[in-house]
Amino acid sequence: MRVVLLYLLALTLLSSCSKDSAAPDLVLTNGKIWTADDEGSFAEAVAIRGNKILQTGNSAEISKLAGKNTTVVDLHGRLVIPGFNDAHIHFLSGSLGLARVDLNDARTPMEIAEKVLAFAKDHPESQWIMGRGWQYTSFESGMPDATTLHAIDTVHRPVFLTAYDGHSAWANRAALKLAGVDSNTPFDGFGKVIIDTRRQPTGALLEGAKRLVSKFIPDPTRKENLDAIRLGLKMAARLGITSVHNANGDPAELSLYRELLSGNELTIRYRSSFSIGKDATDSYMDSVVLIRDSLGTANPMLKADAIKFMIDGVIESHTGAMLEPYSDVSHGEKGTLSWPADQYRSRVQQLDAKGFHLTVHAIGDGAVREALDAYELATRQNPARERRHRIEHIESVSPVDIPRFKTLGVWASMQPIHADPGTSAVWTRAAGPERTRYAFAWNSLMKAGASLVYGSDWPACINVDPLHGIHIAVNRRTPDGYPEGGYVPEQAITVKEALLAYTRAGAISSFEENVKGQIKPGYLADLVVLSQDLFTIPPMDIAKTKVWMTIFDGRVIYQSETRN
Repeated sequence: MRVVLLYLLALTLLSSCSKDSAAPDLVLTNGKIWTADDEGSFAEAVAIRGNKILQTGNSAEISKLAGKNTTVVDLHGRLVIPGFNDAHIHFLSGSLGLARVDLNDARTPMEIAEKVLAFAKDHPESQWIMGRGWQYTSFESGMPDATTLHAIDTVHRPVFLTAYDGHSAWANRAALKLAGVDSNTPFDGFGKVIIDTRRQPTGALLEGAKRLVSKFIPDPTRKENLDAIRLGLKMAARLGITSVHNANGDPAELSLYRELLSGNELTIRYRSSFSIGKDATDSYMDSVVLIRDSLGTANPMLKADAIKFMIDGVIESHTGAMLEPYSDVSHGEKGTLSWPADQYRSRVQQLDAKGFHLTVHAIGDGAVREALDAYELATRQNPARERRHRIEHIESVSPVDIPRFKTLGVWASMQPIHADPGTSAVWTRAAGPERTRYAFAWNSLMKAGASLVYGSDWPACINVDPLHGIHIAVNRRTPDGYPEGGYVPEQAITVKEALLAYTRAGAISSFEENVKGQIKPGYLADLVVLSQDLFTIPPMDIAKTKVWMTIFDGRVIYQSETRN
């Protein structure tokens, strides 16, 4: 009899242990779970075990799965979506900027000067004063001049301030003197040194001319880079960003994320692009292939299978390559490609043949056409395969070229934050009314069957927050309602379309649609809980929405202090 009792007790204990080991680690109940599947379905609850989604369903059935060690969170009706996937970001440079002068909310030259002077006073140990975020609209001519430059010349240390888009910079006299830049400094590359009426450099440097000064700035140490990324990871968690596609990586930067991953510190899924310039050597290309192949595709945390080209500049500084002259100049200027077309097409064909996923910075409608032409040529020359190549930005596009995105299977990778109406005046003046009809043409591209994926281009943006991007995509207005009718409102898209572009589309564009981007059993447990239901609130309230909780790889990595 005693043996029988011991046997029954053992069975009971084994059954209990078996049940608890199969129980979820985390259960979210009483919410609105947007699964992002093809049916656009919703659930009430989701169960997570380990780093995978175990099951979705109604609150009653999912709650029954909970064991004694399961954490159960009552969402009180909050919306849950897949983790945000920022498909175009410069994560290291953005993270480094978190500890530099933030000029994103400075609207006048005096406000810029005040921020720079305050930072210099608070950081007497800094050899250089670095900052980012000034707007072209802050200056009457669209560019800093000698008068506005004088305001920061009381800082006797070199000052180097990058525009919000990263394509222009502003250096004070101390920086120009240290770099030896004067009226006789030659520069014949892609870009320009702005000269005033006295034939003196104003300190404004466009595109490649930035390197005349920036090459003298000491590189951050490895520790400084790692510490900066740690700051960036905290910011990403707070904003619900769980995956990123880095837009201009290199082997050295990739090694930083590998180190953080080995220390269990990495809280984003990181996909690297390798930047390729006109002077890229064959040995560099061979090393990129080795890195890609060594990482493979099995690790859901790190990928390095993409190549990033850059073939023009930006419209605000007239360095974007346009099909017709800019509207605010009288000498027929329409920008130029930063690559000779034949050399660019040859590189695209070569790297497409090696199986890389290709992306290209193309902002002007002329650059967009060249990018499409290069992809079309590579498709004809190389064996058939599913490519999912992308064009980045596409701020201006000829209506003739819009249908070609679907025909060629080219993805439109765009950043709604760049279309913020509060900063669009210089862009609109340069493009003119006819081209402005297709400014940031998200709706036209989608109607023509193009696949749309969203990112931020941080730090070349005012606000990295995906919720701000969704607000702009849906409303085409600033949070305070400017302009009343919306900026080119016919190019706005729906909440669902914007959410898909920020979540599932990012996974599809990187060939990861079977592991992330949806909330369904077996998928990676990257989820975001929002403070409001984007599907039911007034569209202009989207900008007031915050992230309430971020779950990455099955772990809660951010929780708002507002519990209820």
